Amino acid sequence: MAKWFFEPGHTAAEFCVRHMMVTYVRGHFKNVRGLLVFDPANPRVTSVEATVDAAGLWTGEAGRDAHLKSADFLDVEKYPTIAFRGNKVEIIGATDAVLTSELTIRGVTRSVSPRVHYLGQWQTPLWEDGVDKGPKTRAGFVATTTINRFDFGVNWNAPLENGGVVVGSAIDITIDAEAVLEGP
Repeated sequence: MAKWFFEPGHTAAEFCVRHMMVTYVRGHFKNVRGLLVFDPANPRVTSVEATVDAAGLWTGEAGRDAHLKSADFLDVEKYPTIAFRGNKVEIIGATDAVLTSELTIRGVTRSVSPRVHYLGQWQTPLWEDGVDKGPKTRAGFVATTTINRFDFGVNWNAPLENGGVVVGSAIDITIDAEAVLEGP
């Protein structure tokens, strides 16, 4: 079975959450690392392990980033990584599957079932320190899921005057993954 690694510079996790009952806030994590066992001819035996550097969170607003990294939300000093592991695949289309997985945030692990879309694979250069070390085979994936942040102990909130809350409970997650085949 082919083994791949996620290229951290081209793999990212994004979240989207309702804010103040009127809009959405999006944030990104770029330092996503991990390993993938995947063969497009036999996707049912896929497995994945990935970690996200929680301190790398970025929303474009420094004060908000600091609050989201604090003990009120991710508590990155105590829980520096977010972990993802999955190996149960349900094929739902020619290039789509559901990957039953375990997601760990703040030390709490829950089952999630992201929908994964396979974007294909291709031969590309691999530039390191200005030198092309390719060609390398790359594969692309997009995974989406929604979690309830309270299930992971991310409980901070504040009520609004009209009965709403500052931060919604549903977090939409999108992972854009670029995997590089290990070996020749």
